[in-house]
Amino acid sequence: MNSAETDTDATDQPTTGTDRTTGRLVLAATPMGQVDDASPRLRAALQTADIVAAEDTRRARSLAAALGVEIGGRLVSYYDQVEAARTPGLVEAIAGGETVLLITDAGMPSVSDPGYRIVVACAEAGLPVTALPGPSAVTTALAVSALPSERFSFEGFAPRKSGARTEWLRELATQPRTAVFFESPHRLADTLAAAAEVLGADRRAAVCREMTKTYEEVRRGTLAELAEWAAGGVRGEITVVVAGATETEPDIDDLADRAERLVAGGMRLKEACAAVTEGTSASRRDVYQSVLRRRDAARD
Repeated sequence: MNSAETDTDATDQPTTGTDRTTGRLVLAATPMGQVDDASPRLRAALQTADIVAAEDTRRARSLAAALGVEIGGRLVSYYDQVEAARTPGLVEAIAGGETVLLITDAGMPSVSDPGYRIVVACAEAGLPVTALPGPSAVTTALAVSALPSERFSFEGFAPRKSGARTEWLRELATQPRTAVFFESPHRLADTLAAAAEVLGADRRAAVCREMTKTYEEVRRGTLAELAEWAAGGVRGEITVVVAGATETEPDIDDLADRAERLVAGGMRLKEACAAVTEGTSASRRDVYQSVLRRRDAARD
């Protein structure tokens, strides 16, 4: 160990089980695309941890090789399908004095990636949990979106089924916070189109694709514009940022338009009127009557 390492405060460096009577869980952020985004602390942790629990062991080995280090401890897999089975053993190892380093394929563990289960288990057992901060798709997309960032919510992955997705979007319709969520490239166009219908075609948004990678792209515009763009096909890992609702005087004609679109999608008129007026000062009765007047005028 060189003098610089000797002089460093022990709290700044990952420790192994042999350095302390109680082990710990270390959640470490990994690069999203550029290996140079890895922190020196991640490099050290890969070498010194007693156990490295990785979402994909092959990627973990590739990451270590790219960083020019060797994984010093035991490497085990820790992905969605084995979380429940692996967690008790890892918690037992931590209780026995070992340091477990948890990494996922990219970004921060437990943020729509494996990790939450073992963090809860360690907290319940009174075992130390710490983190090596670093890349995060959520905050990176928010920062480059050019949308308000003082208050935001992270929504995970958008629901896959159209009905659940519509209900989820309704919950966001009146939220003043900027919303950030993940979406797969083959569902992006449908989700943006649904968002334009429920949240309003003019709601501002940004689609961040392949962040920090060679083909990084950030598209900003209205939901309608972005839905039209995405209809042509999009590839890569996607993070979407959508502006929150603004306090404006509700326009009954606009709400009636949105209600009609929801009805065209299979919703009952009363339910559609309730959905578009939720969180606004507009009366669902006024919207309902507006739709009926339009229908009467169309028949005439």
